[in-house]
Amino acid sequence: MRSITLKLILAFLGISLVSVLLIVFFARYTTNREFRQFTEDNSRSTLMGTLQNYYVTRGSWMGIEQAELFMRYPGSPASGDNPPPRLYNPTTVTDRSGKVIRAGSNFKVGDTVPEEQIERGAPIKVDDETVGYLIFSAPPFDANSPERDFLNRTTQLLLYSALATMAIALILGVLLSRSLTSPIRELTQATHAVSQGDLSQQVPIRSSDELGELGKAFNKMSTELSRSVNARRQMTADIAHELRTPLSLILGHAEAVHDGVLPPTPENFEIIREEAVRLEHLVNDLRILSLADAGELTMSLQPIEPERLLQEVAALYHYQTQQKNITLDLDIAASLSTLEVDPGRMTQVLTNVLDNALRHTLEGGRIILSARDVNGQVELAVQDSGPGLQAEDLERIFERFYRTDAARQREADSGSGLGLAIAKSIVQAHGGQLSAESESGKGLKVIIRLPKKS
Repeated sequence: MRSITLKLILAFLGISLVSVLLIVFFARYTTNREFRQFTEDNSRSTLMGTLQNYYVTRGSWMGIEQAELFMRYPGSPASGDNPPPRLYNPTTVTDRSGKVIRAGSNFKVGDTVPEEQIERGAPIKVDDETVGYLIFSAPPFDANSPERDFLNRTTQLLLYSALATMAIALILGVLLSRSLTSPIRELTQATHAVSQGDLSQQVPIRSSDELGELGKAFNKMSTELSRSVNARRQMTADIAHELRTPLSLILGHAEAVHDGVLPPTPENFEIIREEAVRLEHLVNDLRILSLADAGELTMSLQPIEPERLLQEVAALYHYQTQQKNITLDLDIAASLSTLEVDPGRMTQVLTNVLDNALRHTLEGGRIILSARDVNGQVELAVQDSGPGLQAEDLERIFERFYRTDAARQREADSGSGLGLAIAKSIVQAHGGQLSAESESGKGLKVIIRLPKKS
């Protein structure tokens, strides 16, 4: 199989060859035609002056047929190195009526020249009066004529120029093909490396053209793929850890009760039950995420007013906010557009976001639930007065199992790390966007933008 480098070189060479041959052909044809026209015009001009002088001197065309007007040029000999010149008479002269008074090679004296040939001839004028016509046909250039020698030298120069052009085209084709195929070879090698599991591959970007864009796209793909694989590995480890903790507690307490190490009291059974519930919640969260990833998350869309949705969610957290001495306020704009959402799923989004806000808002703090129309969408927001986040944490809070405090133990009230990831998946399934804004020490604002009811 031919390489793309060879194909490009052959393509450059083929295009150059065809172009050069066409140029040589047309240049030779044009040179031949123009040179012949030049010699013909020059000869005709000379003959015209001679004929005008003849008529002025004689006062008529008397004896014109014997005048020396022949043109001599070398002929093609049958043998010998110095052939005698061959005569050719290209000159026909007629009187003013078109009757031949001096015959060229194509006419006889006394013939009447057809009018169309008279029109192609040149009028012979003396004192602005036409006294006859010159019908001139240039002789062909013989092989040894100076004219033919000139044309042969011109053709040689064109051929040498064509060969030089071909050599330059070949060199340029090699250089250009290498510059084009070098990034492709690098991409091919990097792709093979990625297919074998090396996801750290990056190719150098040397241009801003289509190949440069392809290289940038590959580098971005490689980076995202590496990040995705690492995230999946981390998620697998986190899932194993999250499942192991409640399972260990359940198994440990059940075995302790079974072996008589712990008494079968309601308190011990309650620990087992709580851990089983926690395990069930975790499994349900993972199931929701897997359905969202597969695009199979069921939705029962219904029209609902944003004000009603926020009021119902706020009512669910009335007791919890009172216990922690946290103020929960509603800031709802008037005349909001109606939403078309799954109320249960959207309640789950808001409760997940509120759970996160409650977890990070200190006693005496404040949480604001707001709603307003923004740029053709309905914007729901949850603003807390917690410590806020750094920029590097803000970009990752919607990742699965991500916790802003990696050193913190995963106690029961720290959550599973899936709440915001689930919220994002549900919002995206509704055709909306989920984002966050924060400044360190000024709290976190989670923004939910949803399309209006069509």
